[in-house]
Amino acid sequence: MMSEKRIMAAPIADPETQEFWDAVRDRKFLVRYCNACSSPHHYPRTICPHCGSDDTYFKEASGNGEIYSFSVMRRVPIPYVIAYVTLEGTDISMMTNIVDCDFDSLSIGQKVKMVFSESEGDGPPLPTFAPA
Repeated sequence: MMSEKRIMAAPIADPETQEFWDAVRDRKFLVRYCNACSSPHHYPRTICPHCGSDDTYFKEASGNGEIYSFSVMRRVPIPYVIAYVTLEGTDISMMTNIVDCDFDSLSIGQKVKMVFSESEGDGPPLPTFAPA
C-alpha cells in the first residue's frame, strides 16, 4: 500500500547539530566519528556516546543501508513506515521513515538508499530511506 505524501515536523537545530542540518540542506548526510575510540555515532552529538570523548568529527556517509526493523503505522490519517536502518559501513542503526514504496513489499534486510523528504515550513529536509 502506497499512501499520500506525509509532511513531517521540521527539526530544531542547535549549535551542536547546526553543521549536520546545514549539510542535510545540501543533500549530504554526515555521520560523526570519534578520534579517541574510532567509533561512528548518530544522532550527531559532539560527545562520543561510546567513550565520552569530545574529540569528534563529521564524515559524509554513503546514504545506503539495510532495514533492521520496521513497523507500518496504519491507524493514522496518512499511513507511514517507521524503521531502524543500519547504515552501510557502520554499526549504526538510525530511526527513520521508509518512503516512496509499497509498504506491504518491505522486508527485514532489504537494501535501502537515503532520500531527503520535505519537512514543515522552511525547515531542512529530513533524511529518510526508500527501497534501493
